[in-house]
Amino acid sequence: MVVFTFAPTFSAWKTKARLALQQELSPQDVFWKEESSIDTFPDLFLGEESSEKQPAASAKTFRVPREFLTLGDVVACHRDPSRWDLLYRLVWRINHGEPHLLDHTPDPDVHDLLLKERAVSRDVHKMRAFIRFREVATDDGMWHVAWFEPQHHIVARNAPFFVERFASIKWSILTPDACAHWDRKELRISPGTTRDQAPAADAAEELWKTYYRAFFNPARLKPSMMRKEMSPYYWNNLPEAMLIPTLLAEAAGRTATMVAASQAKRTPELVESTPIRLPTKGDWPALKEAAESCRACPLWKNATCTVFGEGPLHARVLVVGEQPGDQEDLAGRPFVGPAGQLFDRALQTAGVPRDHLYVTNAVKHFKWTPQGKRRLHQKPTSREIAACRPWLTAEIDHVKPKLLVCLGSTAVHSVVGNGIKVTQDRGQTLPTEFGIPALIPVHPSSLLRQPDRSREAADFAAFVADLAKIQDFLSK
Repeated sequence: MVVFTFAPTFSAWKTKARLALQQELSPQDVFWKEESSIDTFPDLFLGEESSEKQPAASAKTFRVPREFLTLGDVVACHRDPSRWDLLYRLVWRINHGEPHLLDHTPDPDVHDLLLKERAVSRDVHKMRAFIRFREVATDDGMWHVAWFEPQHHIVARNAPFFVERFASIKWSILTPDACAHWDRKELRISPGTTRDQAPAADAAEELWKTYYRAFFNPARLKPSMMRKEMSPYYWNNLPEAMLIPTLLAEAAGRTATMVAASQAKRTPELVESTPIRLPTKGDWPALKEAAESCRACPLWKNATCTVFGEGPLHARVLVVGEQPGDQEDLAGRPFVGPAGQLFDRALQTAGVPRDHLYVTNAVKHFKWTPQGKRRLHQKPTSREIAACRPWLTAEIDHVKPKLLVCLGSTAVHSVVGNGIKVTQDRGQTLPTEFGIPALIPVHPSSLLRQPDRSREAADFAAFVADLAKIQDFLSK
């Protein structure tokens, strides 16, 4: 038997596996030894000849499907030590008469590969869902630290996700296997640690438990599904987990109270002929509450929340964007992401205070498609725009602005109608069925997508010039 010693990564394993294949070593003739556990194996193997002492490898090349590389990169994070044997057995078989092996899912090796891939992917998802940071004051400022116990070796694989999601804060994620650290400049991976190195509860934790208790919906309680998606394995590391037994016990009583309150609020003014049920005109709190339970189109299923408008309820100018983005969906507020930040900067340059504007979106739920670790914006369909239009109409009727500002084609479609092209009609003020003129600038996200960096300054100046026209309506 030949012993191959390697760092426990898929990249390092591939290098050794290529050598083994070139030497025509069958799976039974190879033993895979991870460097991190080199001293834990029996002395029986230490006298064996290593791959580095074998005769020079042949120039023969080997091929594997791209799917194997994708799956193998995930399975390499599995905690089962036999994963390396499994990967080599598969690549051996693929190169010795079974090139389409991965298409045969009932095969025991392929089945095992897919089970391991799903287990690692599920653990990656759970880590993203169940990380809870706690604030720690240091000489270098505030640091956010979390403790997590993954089921597999996923820290290095998952760390870039947290860098992207929490790029603006300094944080550390501590686990028994490895730790990830981000100082807003560099990502580092260090050896694992023990739980006693993690900080105790902070003030934000009590706030989070209050939030969790308030938004726990007993009417939608399904304990079996809850335990499946929020496995008790992770409860020890979740501050809200201590609330779960009490919330489960109280669920039936709270549901009955909610049903009684809902029936008491029903009035003849509810519009029963449409999927959207608008409350009595002028009842602003009820309008927002009703929007949160809107099911007029499928977008609510994948969104975190309904993102309603915000600002003065009698603002002279009402700004309509297209739909919430990733950060708006998480924050529950319109225009707080990159496009919103550029919009704020343009308003400031134009001398228009944002707090004088009511800002909303034509569509209230984030429509997105997954791409790797990111949620990419998708353009709403005409049906989805139409389904959400009663909410926008209700906002306009309540605020009664003197000017509507339509940012982007979806907003123009909802407010002005079809046939208007933003690139041709930008900067113009057009009539609407509301009896309120609509100003047509571009959407700030189009400036962020501009591929020609030399045009940035000119495009921004043109956007500012369009927004400057708002001042005339603020002063009327």
